[in-house]
Amino acid sequence: MTASSEPLAQLSNLPNADGSATFSNCGYAVTAAVNGPIEAPRRDENPFEALIDVVVRPAAGVGGTAERQIESMLQAALRQLIPIRNFPRCTIQVTLQIMEAPENAYQNTKLLQPQQNLAIIPALFHAAILGLLTAAIPLKTIATATTIAIPAGSGALIIDPSTEESAKATSLHALAFTSHDELLLAESSGSFSIEDWDRVLETGQRVCCRDHESGLDAAMSGDGLESQSIKAFIRSVMETKARTDLNWKRSLDQ
Repeated sequence: MTASSEPLAQLSNLPNADGSATFSNCGYAVTAAVNGPIEAPRRDENPFEALIDVVVRPAAGVGGTAERQIESMLQAALRQLIPIRNFPRCTIQVTLQIMEAPENAYQNTKLLQPQQNLAIIPALFHAAILGLLTAAIPLKTIATATTIAIPAGSGALIIDPSTEESAKATSLHALAFTSHDELLLAESSGSFSIEDWDRVLETGQRVCCRDHESGLDAAMSGDGLESQSIKAFIRSVMETKARTDLNWKRSLDQ
């Protein structure tokens, strides 16, 4: 799958994984492989809850400290979505392979700059969500993420900024919200004021929690905040997969 400025998804594309998905958006393409729940190693098992193991692999080479930092961010977020107490002494493995990234978004194909680390979080997060859904891992709720940049010398916010816009921004913010409008993840880089943060938080919530049916698309377009609803996109993709998976049953009924 090639990277795209519009969200694209391919589900169950890895036959040897319990669940898999490739998500592409804003120049990033990430493939997720999910396995579990499986028996946890004795040294890692928890008698009361499941272990969420997240691994981020760069496009080339071996991951470093930047990948480990992103893994901890995603692990903390996914633990809030998965009912981990339903799977004691088990492990749920989520492997995220970065397939493509915008030009110059990597130095030596690894995540090295904080601004660039935050820009890839939505693609990693959405790939993980789709992978978990295709693996039939129950989730308490669906969540979506976005990045917002505050450009230098301008009061306008940039949603899902490009690599150049991220590099020139005074601050970059990665936010994730659940479908219940609850803040799930918030990471920032750069300098910004409390007022800027309030604007970023409000905008991020509107982007992540809005729905096509709610009529907010037109309202946000008027504010210059054009961005496709990832929440609606994920629902549409999973509905299509569910219909496809049930085709065999319909043919038997006929």
